[in-house]
Amino acid sequence: MSEEGGVGLTFAERFFGLILIVIGAIAVYYTFLSIQVLGAFAAFFGFLSIIPLVLGLFLITAKTEE
Repeated sequence: MSEEGGVGLTFAERFFGLILIVIGAIAVYYTFLSIQVLGAFAAFFGFLSIIPLVLGLFLITAKTEE
């Protein structure tokens, strides 16, 4: 039973990581697309956009304990 729960948890973790990567990539794209409008805040929003990318990569590469 714990083996089946581990597989589902691993799948959910990787799926959530993939969603975070997609959201982060879209946020980075639109941040750098509108860099002239953001002006001085472009670096701040760029940094905030990279956070979901890093978290998503961490969730995909992390090994879950089974």
